[in-house]
Amino acid sequence: MKHVVFYDAQCPFCFYVKKILMKFDWLGQIKWVAVQETEKSGKYPYLEGRNVLDEIHMLTKEGEITQGFETIRRLMLALPFFAAFGVLLSLPGASRIGSPLYRWFSDHRHQWFGRYDLPRYA
Repeated sequence: MKHVVFYDAQCPFCFYVKKILMKFDWLGQIKWVAVQETEKSGKYPYLEGRNVLDEIHMLTKEGEITQGFETIRRLMLALPFFAAFGVLLSLPGASRIGSPLYRWFSDHRHQWFGRYDLPRYA
């Protein structure tokens, strides 16, 4: 079983972060699914009503839904190369800083990086 990470395939920043993280998924822990595909397929009803275009989401191997900073933390812990960073993000109080910082960055990413007209999946 893999973690399933839902990303915005029309966000250039999200697309390139996904491509980079895929190269470090040496153990095949993560399946990447474009948010744009979830709406068409109907395979992910647990995402309905969630702000999937505003925050990255993950369905963990354990069946838990995470979003935003928590997803980033879990991603880092799942990738051996970034595990130490994931541990730092897990320290007490890290989410008090990390969650607002994540939301601020997410709110401004389209201003800084633009938006693709069509989703990119490769």
